[in-house]
Amino acid sequence: MNFELFIAKRIIAGKEYKSSISSPIIKIATIAITLGIAIMLIAVSIAAGFQNKISDKMTGFKGHIQIVNYDTNNSDISTVPISINQDFYPEFKNIEGIKNVQVFGNIGGIIRTPTDFEAIVFKGVSSDYDFTFFKEYLTQGRLPNFNQNRNKEILISESIANRLHFKLNDTIQTLFSAEKSRLKYKMRKPIIVGIYNTGFQQFDKTMLIGDIREVRQINRWSDDQIGGFEVLIDDFNQLTAKGNEIYSTIGSTLNSTTIVENYPLIFEWIKLFDNNVWFIIGIMILIAGINMITALLVLILERVQMVGVLKALGSASFSIQKIFLYNASYLILKGLFWGNLIGISILLIQKYFKVISLDPETYSVATIPVSISFWAIILLSLGTLLLCFLMLIIPSYIITKIQPSKSIKFA
Repeated sequence: MNFELFIAKRIIAGKEYKSSISSPIIKIATIAITLGIAIMLIAVSIAAGFQNKISDKMTGFKGHIQIVNYDTNNSDISTVPISINQDFYPEFKNIEGIKNVQVFGNIGGIIRTPTDFEAIVFKGVSSDYDFTFFKEYLTQGRLPNFNQNRNKEILISESIANRLHFKLNDTIQTLFSAEKSRLKYKMRKPIIVGIYNTGFQQFDKTMLIGDIREVRQINRWSDDQIGGFEVLIDDFNQLTAKGNEIYSTIGSTLNSTTIVENYPLIFEWIKLFDNNVWFIIGIMILIAGINMITALLVLILERVQMVGVLKALGSASFSIQKIFLYNASYLILKGLFWGNLIGISILLIQKYFKVISLDPETYSVATIPVSISFWAIILLSLGTLLLCFLMLIIPSYIITKIQPSKSIKFA
């Protein structure tokens, strides 16, 4: 065994068996492994980044789970109010993994200027609202102050502000369709105290964030009536399970739906990234494996005489196979090291410097999002190593066909 390892190390170092033929082929095989693992790592991280970022933006606007009146449809407008006095508010006592329960009420309207108008959805929230999401995307100003008796402060998107030429601290004119009122429309003049830009144009184009008390006044709801509840959970992967638990806990007049149920097309779209990633992984591993097989065959054929000598000295074919498999494994590990280094470096540059930008209208994000997972790096590296190694076992059996008498004859 020590003799075999010695021979393997000499081959790897190239001190005795270095050849002008095998050297470029070995380099090509190593580069294939390097590029393959780098591309796979980048593809997995970007796909995960897209899925996480879009999911975070969806839940930032709508919560993970919404609880509304059974008669309310899935539109953005709260038509049938429910009581705020529920057993699960302000928290679910018998369900774990709930991060926050917050009230909301939506009402449709328009913003009117002397020269233009824009359809909007006013989302009323309260002091229990988790503003972590909007803090991240706040580009100007501050969050509304809910400690005032009359809170006219709102957050508006940068998209709306640019189209209608609004700026921070402007007082704008809005008209809302009023329920239970003699007047067809009610006017409000909120003040812009914050401007946000999430890059998610589906909501940025229409959403204003303000005080739910304004929604109550416009709709003539009582102080204990709201449009519904948004539930935030700790783990998005538990969304379906938590949704079922919540549905079985709330009253019979209420209905709960997850964000995936409310917006299935968006989540079906981001699931397509998984198919693309698996395709890329399969192609890269296949290319790397073929290159390694080629390199291994060249190494074996170049050292036919050495194999014959080892067999004549009494070495078993399997022992000689291990010499070449050791060598191939070293080359794979070398490629994995440089591939991970290059891939992680590119991902870190994109994550912190946002070099590559995208069109938010098309991709719902302004730059390519990156999510680097330690376990993804480990699993990709181990999987590539294992699959490439298994692909090399069969071609290494060519050694068993080499006969010492013929291979040494022309030494």
